[in-house]
Amino acid sequence: MNIGILKVEIYLGDTFSLKDKRSIVKSVIERLKGKFNLSVAEVERQDDLRFAVIGISCVSSSKNHAESQLESALNFLEEDGRFFVQNIEREVFSF
Repeated sequence: MNIGILKVEIYLGDTFSLKDKRSIVKSVIERLKGKFNLSVAEVERQDDLRFAVIGISCVSSSKNHAESQLESALNFLEEDGRFFVQNIEREVFSF
């Protein structure tokens, strides 16, 4: 069993309310879940207007597949255009 974990900090730029921020973050989370079948949640900085931290995880029988899923999710985030990816932490655990 392999567990992949990705923690991504995004900079939202010109959001002027928590409602605007949550709209973007909720959309991104739902799209990641639907497209890649990952577990996704906003995990830090919920009350910060300009930043969000999104946690992503997957479970796979193959380490390569777990790494590939995380890489695909990261590419998806980087191509979104509504925000900038700032900090990335990634790890795959094998059991």
